[in-house]
Amino acid sequence: MKNRYKIIRVWAAIICWSLITGLFLDFTGTLHPYFGFLAKLQFLPALLAANVLVVLLWAVVTFVFGRIYCSVVCPLGVMQDIVSYFSGKRKKHKYRFSYSPEKKLLRYSVLVAFIIAVFVGLTVIYTTLAPYSSYGRIATNWFAPIWRGMNNVLAYLSEQADSYAFYRVDIWIKGLTTFIVSGLIFVGISFLAWKHGRTYCNTICPVGTLLSFISRHSLLRITVDTTKCNSCGLCSRNCKAACIDTKQHSIDGSRCITCFNCIETCKKGALSYKLHLPFRKNNEADIPEVKKETEGQVNESRRKMLMFTATLAGTSILAQAKQTTKEFVAATERKSIARRKQQIVPPGALNARNMANHCTACQLCVNSCPNQVLQPSDRLETFMQPVMSYEHGFCRSNCNTCSQVCPAGAIRPISLEKKASVQVGHAVWIAANCVVNTDGVSCGNCERHCPNGAIMMVAKDKDNPDSLKIPIVDAERCIGCGACEYVCPARPFSAIYVEGHENHRIL
Repeated sequence: MKNRYKIIRVWAAIICWSLITGLFLDFTGTLHPYFGFLAKLQFLPALLAANVLVVLLWAVVTFVFGRIYCSVVCPLGVMQDIVSYFSGKRKKHKYRFSYSPEKKLLRYSVLVAFIIAVFVGLTVIYTTLAPYSSYGRIATNWFAPIWRGMNNVLAYLSEQADSYAFYRVDIWIKGLTTFIVSGLIFVGISFLAWKHGRTYCNTICPVGTLLSFISRHSLLRITVDTTKCNSCGLCSRNCKAACIDTKQHSIDGSRCITCFNCIETCKKGALSYKLHLPFRKNNEADIPEVKKETEGQVNESRRKMLMFTATLAGTSILAQAKQTTKEFVAATERKSIARRKQQIVPPGALNARNMANHCTACQLCVNSCPNQVLQPSDRLETFMQPVMSYEHGFCRSNCNTCSQVCPAGAIRPISLEKKASVQVGHAVWIAANCVVNTDGVSCGNCERHCPNGAIMMVAKDKDNPDSLKIPIVDAERCIGCGACEYVCPARPFSAIYVEGHENHRIL
């Protein structure tokens, strides 16, 4: 018989996962105005954005209901459930789970490394460990190309029927390193889910470990009634969290993700989702002759709760402290990425430090950028975080999409009017690469397409006004949009490129 709690949980998880995945696949900007809040409800983005209300929300929800966040809202967790579901359809995998003691050393070591990384700014560590960010990179690098390919097939079929209901979009790997890393994580987590269920959530995931401090003492927990239990082990063999010890008639509340599989499979009705008194192992009404917890056990529970609260508060305070397209030319050869001394972060990021401290590297902005300007960084200090590059497009003045979709405050919302005056970098001309010098032909593309009039063509030979003209850049008027770099015909390196500013300037 289907358990009503499980039905609600499953449908809520499907809806949340589908909408969050849609945010990463959507290249039209249709979903973000309506469902973009789901990204802001994710734990790490809320933490880095110092969104205290969201952090407290999940603390309260976990204390009342258990790890609902992990089983319903976390997209990586739901992805594991999907993989595990199809694995369970195989007969030899029907009862593949079993109880496993808590791996405390591994769990807490990863959590400590995560907290230290957040405090000292080691983005490569905490963005790799964060579940939401990992899923975002998987969706952006692996699911999105497939989705766009399907769209292009429909666009082709529409063209044959003289319809323009669909339009073609470019498909390209935005960052090879990120593509490989996200692929390895995808395969690794999927393998664990296929074989063992929620192993990643209960041994590696730092968010799961953080919430486990609270869920261990949640008010509503799954309870074993020993008067009905015959120790058949059916619940344990269906527990993807591996947290049910049938020999001891106990459930590890810190690892239970409240999936309700055990309640559904128990044929004796020995399991139920009941109210528990705070910091009590079991209710006396459920198990006869239950031994009361000693004062030392109560103190230990309180210490764990205090440790979690202190960690949560400290990390939130730290986060608060840290807050202070191809219409021009058809390329004859692929353009290489410019070698910039300072990477460029988009308008609204304020400066490179703010981006590094708040970005979770989920790459929601990368996939949402309609001009294909944002790409994941390969540098260790900003690994997989978005940076601007102009090989496939430039930052248009009528677009502020990235600032609207960022859930972590790394790119602050910015109006189009204000964006037009933000200088993220300035153009630099390389005489040795310019076709005027290499091929002896007239050009001037950079001057014609500069939206701010920051480039002017002057005679190459000062004594001959009729000589070929070369560009000069007014760095005070340039905003670093990259139009000049994008349209420059020089290959493989542009003769003009944008050098980033560590701190954005206002013209």
